Amino acid sequence: MSRKAISVAALTALCLTGLAACGSDTDDSAAPKKKGASQVAVTLVSGSDGDVCKLDTDTAAAGPVTFTVTNESAAGLTEVELMDGQKILGEKENLAPGLPGSSFTLTLGGGDYEIYCPGASAERVPFEVTGEAAAEPTGDAAELLASGSEDYTTYVRTQIDAMVVGVQKLQKAVDSGDVAAAQKAYADARPFYEKIESDVEGFVMDGFDPTDNKGNLDYLIDMRASNLDEAVGWSGFHAVERDLFQAKKITDQTKKYAADLVTNVTKLAEVGKTLEFKPEDLANGAAALLEEVQSGKITGEEEAYSHIDLVDFANNVEGAQQAYAALRPGLEKIDAELVKTIDGRFTAVTDDLEGYKDPQALGGYRPYTAELKASDGKKLSATVQSLQDVLGRLAEKAATA
Repeated sequence: MSRKAISVAALTALCLTGLAACGSDTDDSAAPKKKGASQVAVTLVSGSDGDVCKLDTDTAAAGPVTFTVTNESAAGLTEVELMDGQKILGEKENLAPGLPGSSFTLTLGGGDYEIYCPGASAERVPFEVTGEAAAEPTGDAAELLASGSEDYTTYVRTQIDAMVVGVQKLQKAVDSGDVAAAQKAYADARPFYEKIESDVEGFVMDGFDPTDNKGNLDYLIDMRASNLDEAVGWSGFHAVERDLFQAKKITDQTKKYAADLVTNVTKLAEVGKTLEFKPEDLANGAAALLEEVQSGKITGEEEAYSHIDLVDFANNVEGAQQAYAALRPGLEKIDAELVKTIDGRFTAVTDDLEGYKDPQALGGYRPYTAELKASDGKKLSATVQSLQDVLGRLAEKAATA
């Protein structure tokens, strides 16, 4: 895959949620134009050979490109991403059949990209951007690492904003009393927290002692049975999970759990507006997300009632991959061989996860049952540990560049 970059780094992250119109005049291309941006339609359909991710064109001119994703009939497809190597440049999630098309816009330099549709019969579709390639990142290693950290900060904020929308949908489903709809909404909302979990832990609301879980947003949003504080009680995602998947019923207390979750995630979004990261924070955070995989997902502790641990696993890995991708241009100047090793080990982990995908299951992955843990847990752990070992070397390199 040839190298390329997004023209305006900060604007890119806003475009991830489709909130920014990154438009300007561009050269002619196979993709039609609308308000200066090339237009690409991505349609998800169910066919005789399985679910298919169809593009109306596989090329566009360098510059602003708008991708409009419509799920016509593919129940097993819920997500579409534009990939540049290790890095997700733009994505749309929760793409249920029958909903109106949803768009995101990115300003792209010439080069080779991929449209990634997890669960499709052909998951990766080549996409070419013609015309002038964006300039290679310039500057010394420290400058490139700092620039990547700024981009990643915006990525984290967009994930928090998307999580607000996700938990609002969860609350709506809970309030409707429809257990099956609420279970699906739960699985749809979880990935956003898991991608950035290591970046938002430890936030304590004003007026609370740091040791008081009543003011600890991570506890209030993501506490588990294993770290239950009896003085505070149940709260957050897993309180809702317990009712939906263990009791399989919605009570007034379930509705309060869901409402409180929306309140606390909204508070987290306010904190997110002030977030800033240093390069070593990204490196440490990526390693910490893999530690989360080892300590909570492979053990089956995280999703004790829904058993969607592999969904969390995949999103922890994705979050680590995005932090690493933000640092990668600077790291190449410091230790190109280490970068090559990390690229290969990320590929090994994601390839392993491919074998557990199930488009019919909640979140798109097989339930992590006791039987699956017994048969595959050690293998998964070894693959993650191999990646974790090399990621652990990044923080010192980033901090001393």
